[in-house]
Formats: sequence, C-alpha cells, structure tokens
Amino acid sequence: MIPIESLIMFIAASALLAVVPGPDNLFVLTQSAIHGRAAGVMVTLGLCSGLIVHTSAVALGVAAIFQTSAVAFTVLKVIGAAYLVYLAVRAFQASADSVELKRQASRSLGALYRRGIFMNITNPKVSIFFLAFLPQFIAPEKGEFTLQVFMLGGIFMLVALAILCVIALLAAFLGRWLNRSPGAQIYLNRVAGVVFMGLALKLVTSKAMPS
Repeated sequence: MIPIESLIMFIAASALLAVVPGPDNLFVLTQSAIHGRAAGVMVTLGLCSGLIVHTSAVALGVAAIFQTSAVAFTVLKVIGAAYLVYLAVRAFQASADSVELKRQASRSLGALYRRGIFMNITNPKVSIFFLAFLPQFIAPEKGEFTLQVFMLGGIFMLVALAILCVIALLAAFLGRWLNRSPGAQIYLNRVAGVVFMGLALKLVTSKAMPS
C-alpha cells in the first residue's frame, strides 16, 4: 500500500497539474462553450478514459517505447495533430446557423466521448509524462509495482475528472451567454479553431523527454 503521505502529495500534485492550462482543459473549455455542458462533460469522460490507456502503458512498460523510438513517437503525434487540424478547419467553417443547428440536434454524446478518448491517446507526451510522474510516488517495498501504478493512475483520473467537469460547467455558462448573439457564435468558433491549431502545432513540434 502506498504511504498516506505520498498519496496526499500525489493528489495535490495531480490537482495542480489539472488546473494548469494545457491541451486537455483548453479542449474541454472550447467544446463546452460551443456545444453545452453535457458535451463538455462527455469530452471530459473521454479524456479521462484515455488515461486508462496511458496508465496501462506505464504499467506494462510500453510508454518506454515512445521515449526511445523517435519513429513511434513521431507517428502518433502526427496523427493527433492531424485530428486537431481537422477540428480547427471544422470550427473555422462553422456559421452561426450551423452552430445553432448543432446545438438543437444535441451532438452525439457518444461521438464527443470518442473525440476525447482519441485526442488523449494520440498524445504520446501523456504516456511519457506518466512514465516520469507516477513512479515518483511508488513505494516498491509496500507492494506490487503494477498495482501501485494502476492505483495512482486511477486517483489521477478521478482528480482530473472532477476539475475538468468544473471547467466544463463554467465554460457552458459562458457559452450560453455568448450564443445569444449569432456574431458571438461565429467568434467563439473562430477562437476554438485557433485553439485547435495551436494545440496541433504544440503537439507536432513536441519532443520526447530525454531517456
């Protein structure tokens, strides 16, 4: 069992990391502001579900591949960046009418959930981050390494889920206010497009952490 002192430090560090502006909370913020509270929550659930893959990768040692193989790292980040560019293009092309129709049609929650998963698992930096972050709080003498990795990964997911849901709710409130104006709808989509392009650029230019 992981010492309680380490767990408290881990929870505090996880909360701080979830609050600091980054790809995940920016993604949740834009999706919730444009498509509503339920959309933001579903994207959050998707992002947190993707963390299961990264936690498993660390537990099984797969994350080390992305840290040592430039080809594997590059392929995955290009796929993720291409998807973000696709989202950016869709956002730039959206008109006020199309935004309203999307809101009235209640965009498929399943699709938003899958969008969150895909964005998370195609970011190899998350696995590498977990590979560097989780082991710092593991006490090998206190139990099985793999079990402790999954325990810490689960705690991180719960903390991130809580914080990202709060972000989604606040962004949805802002989105309702902005969506009263057709011009604001277009502006909000353009902002989302810029955010997606920025995230794509950040991802495609990122480098693996040194071994």
